[in-house]
Amino acid sequence: MLEMAQTLNYYNQNAVQFCKNTVSVEFTATQNRFLSRLYAAARILDFGCGSGRDTKAFLEQGYQVDAIDGSEELCKLASEYTGIQIRHMFFQELSEISEYDGIWACSSILHLTREELVEVMRKMIVALKANGIIYTSFKYGTFEGERDGRYFTDMTEETFADFIRDMKELQVEEEWVSADARPGRSEEKWLNLILRKN
Repeated sequence: MLEMAQTLNYYNQNAVQFCKNTVSVEFTATQNRFLSRLYAAARILDFGCGSGRDTKAFLEQGYQVDAIDGSEELCKLASEYTGIQIRHMFFQELSEISEYDGIWACSSILHLTREELVEVMRKMIVALKANGIIYTSFKYGTFEGERDGRYFTDMTEETFADFIRDMKELQVEEEWVSADARPGRSEEKWLNLILRKN
């Protein structure tokens, strides 16, 4: 949990700047890849919502959205921005059962260690309804450890396939590599994944 404390401390101290840098980033194409697999008014969990950018977009399109974040400061800012109460909660505390049609974990669970990721991904599977979907993303590569004041577990197609090999309930429905959407950071690559619960 030391890694988590360091990462949350970073977000609490830099919440305002982080929101400024991410809230207006154009992310519609990726959102639509996720939403195209859901029915109208489906129930979505924004799992590590950050600035609330995606929560707001989903709400505006008529979806039912629950949103959580581990950073108290980000929860405050995202609540103001989205108009809904963002729950202050850690990923490991997810306890819902067959509750969500989709879980959106954009650039969020990548802050967990590999061991924590296994535990949390299993909780995500349980929280999904049958045939539910997950969108998640990781920085592209094989690095694991502290970088810029936060903990990261990076993934490639191969390392992610190995990671979920024992999670028979999940299948990779789509995966693609993209450039970072933030201005001036297009050299950074991301692995995007859409997973479906069997």
